[in-house]
Amino acid sequence: MTQPETTQPETRTDAPRAKRFLLAAPEARVLEWIARRLPARVMPDHLTALGVLAALGIAGAYVLSNGDKAWLWAASALLVVHWLGDSLDGTLARVRKTERPRYGYYLDHLVDAFATAAIGIGLGLSPYMLLSVGLAIVIAYLILSINTYLETHAFGVFTLGYGRLGPTEARVLLIAVNTALALGAATFGILDVLGIGLAALMIAVLVARAARNLKRLSELEPA
Repeated sequence: MTQPETTQPETRTDAPRAKRFLLAAPEARVLEWIARRLPARVMPDHLTALGVLAALGIAGAYVLSNGDKAWLWAASALLVVHWLGDSLDGTLARVRKTERPRYGYYLDHLVDAFATAAIGIGLGLSPYMLLSVGLAIVIAYLILSINTYLETHAFGVFTLGYGRLGPTEARVLLIAVNTALALGAATFGILDVLGIGLAALMIAVLVARAARNLKRLSELEPA
């Protein structure tokens, strides 16, 4: 009796990455400049861990801002640290030619989901955003992420970001809002307004993107 044939599932972890957002080009140059100057003892996994710790720190700083809005400065500083850990780990691996595509793909997106949830919940537990709004942002982001992974498998291209906005642009915007709140130049509720608008925009983008993808797939695989 012959054994049923098994096939190795097709992997898309090495799919080319499409970066179209506003800061992609200068960010890539800065990250490569930093990566080439890091000590040899600093490894990509160290930077990934730094990003996770920074995300937890950001969440904690937002919660502590219930007692003192000075913690918003700490949240902004940790957003920079989070950018460094989250963005530099892959660059460092590529510069050193030590990429592990499947390992990196899995770990990177697992960590991204955790960090997004932590920061969104931290914002929702701060005095500046309703928890429901923070959770709505997290859910919308995770749905967009799932769509990105599906696109990677279906089309073989990993698209970072939607339109011209990506994670780095979101951090810059959040730092700007933190600064305005800390200086008293913005009122309570601004993050709720921005958060609701952002969640609605993400859902709208998802619907448009899904419709485009289904149209393209139906052309590739007609009934």
